[in-house]
Amino acid sequence: MGLTSKKVLLLAVLVAVALFVLTIWLWPRLSKGNWRAVLGRIGLLLATQLAVFASIGLYANNSFGFYASWADLFGQEQEPGVVTNYQTGPNGTKLQMLGTERISVKNGGRPSSGGRIDKVLVNGEHSSIASPAYVYLPPQYFQKKYAKTKFPAAVVLTGYPGTAEALYKKLHFPQTQHDLLKKNRMRPTVLVMMRPTVAPPRDTECMDIPNGPQTETFFTKDLRADIADHYRIGREAKSWGVIGDSTGGYCALKMTMRHPDAFSTGVALSGAYKAPRDATTGDLFGGNPQLQRENNLLWRQRHLPAPPVNLLVTSSKQGEGNYHQTLRFIQQTKSPSRISSIILDSGGHNFNTWRREIPAALEWLGNHLKA
Repeated sequence: MGLTSKKVLLLAVLVAVALFVLTIWLWPRLSKGNWRAVLGRIGLLLATQLAVFASIGLYANNSFGFYASWADLFGQEQEPGVVTNYQTGPNGTKLQMLGTERISVKNGGRPSSGGRIDKVLVNGEHSSIASPAYVYLPPQYFQKKYAKTKFPAAVVLTGYPGTAEALYKKLHFPQTQHDLLKKNRMRPTVLVMMRPTVAPPRDTECMDIPNGPQTETFFTKDLRADIADHYRIGREAKSWGVIGDSTGGYCALKMTMRHPDAFSTGVALSGAYKAPRDATTGDLFGGNPQLQRENNLLWRQRHLPAPPVNLLVTSSKQGEGNYHQTLRFIQQTKSPSRISSIILDSGGHNFNTWRREIPAALEWLGNHLKA
């Protein structure tokens, strides 16, 4: 049974309840002062607490999508399964299809009504990084009216560590777009859903790390080329945007500001404005202070020319640690960059807050992209 399986969670809860009942039942017998009774009390209390903590941990993981599998939890890489290779594009790039998934909307089994989610493996020619992605194709992609139409695309990123599955199972990006399309509130947009951790377990913060993973090159060059080679998607920056939460939000702003030739629009849901340095990141800048400054978005605004891009940032007056920096980022934005924001009265750094922001943010993003 998988880490996110409801059966695993139910089993953990049942074990915790059973141990609690057993503790109550056996406690009178273990009230003696001999060493066996003492060890029995310690064992029952320890087992019960472990079972309770396991239940809480599994519930939190299912709710927030921290880890997708046992291998992911223990930092082990899973080998890709049997794949079908498609030779595409003028440069012979390859996109490996790993399967398809149905979207949980009405008539979701029919692509022309609900769209379709493709699971693919992107092989980075320039970065030498291979990473899975979930590509949501909206219903219009399969309709005769749009048979020769190219679509805009948005890269959708999780936080760190995050799981790409959480983007459609918990944050409901495809379902939200499906609803917005029915209301004619945004243009049909292909969503490329990923986590920014393409070189696990390291948190690269979407950096081209000196002598390390070239994550920025993967997203700004390889991903866009491979996806556009396989699907009917525009190749110019005006057709591409990126949206993310937390670490993914920092990546969205940074890659849009640093690479306006790749992304024209960036959305940060509770994003930071500079990369942290901790046990998960290590030294991202190779001891280069100038590289560190260039990846500090507030520093870029003050010292470098503004790119011609569209930016949207979100925060909350209460509950978010980035509120004051977000206001500063808004105030420092200079033309030709264009800035918008969603500021809630209260909301934490969590899925519930982001679900409140995603409909307006996705509508804004979709209407700024052109194929």
